[in-house]
Amino acid sequence: MMQTKVISIGGSIIAPDLPDQEFLMQFTHVVVSWLVSHPNRSIVLVAGGGAVARTYQGAYRTIEAKLGPTQRFNTEKARDTAADWIGVMATRLNAELLRACFGPMVHEPVVTNPMEAPTSFNRILIGSGWKPGFSSDYDAVLLATKYGANTVVNLSNIAQVYTADPKKDESAQPIVSISWADFRKMVGNEWTPGMNTPFDPIASQLAEEKGIKVICAAGKDLENFAHILNDEDFLGTTIG
Repeated sequence: MMQTKVISIGGSIIAPDLPDQEFLMQFTHVVVSWLVSHPNRSIVLVAGGGAVARTYQGAYRTIEAKLGPTQRFNTEKARDTAADWIGVMATRLNAELLRACFGPMVHEPVVTNPMEAPTSFNRILIGSGWKPGFSSDYDAVLLATKYGANTVVNLSNIAQVYTADPKKDESAQPIVSISWADFRKMVGNEWTPGMNTPFDPIASQLAEEKGIKVICAAGKDLENFAHILNDEDFLGTTIG
């Protein structure tokens, strides 16, 4: 039976400013090593937009605020949709970079719509953002559901979820495990374009509904990531 891991990989660790070439080389090595060690393993990697998305969204917001009425969208919802599409396209750029890094090991094109993902794939599948209204975390949950994975590993630039923002609150404590109910109290139920939370609130709702667990961990700690892939002890936060 095929063992499938689904990874939501933050755009800010793929390309914090420019693409992190050293990280991408080491990351692909870890993934390939995990795959070749067992023939019945497969992996889905869903790229986020991260810093690239927020930079371009910020540029749009600044420009849009200065535009005349004939050039501005009439509603805040329309403006959010425009910003969201910018973010989606950033995820697709990051996803294409990831796909290229694995070369001929990836047979399928980047999945831009998880509802149209292939029924099966050959070892590695790369996904990106889909459409406005949520982040690529949501797409990762949909793909986990499709391929029978009970966990999504969320790699970002934080090692654990904290009780509060540790940059603002010195008393903030790391969380090892938290229920969906308590986590969703922390992040709320609304999505805004460029939102920076440990896991997208819309994706969190879906994960709770589907009974999927999420592991949040530091993406650049590749030794720790290997532990997660191998179901060994790891540093991170388990939600669910």
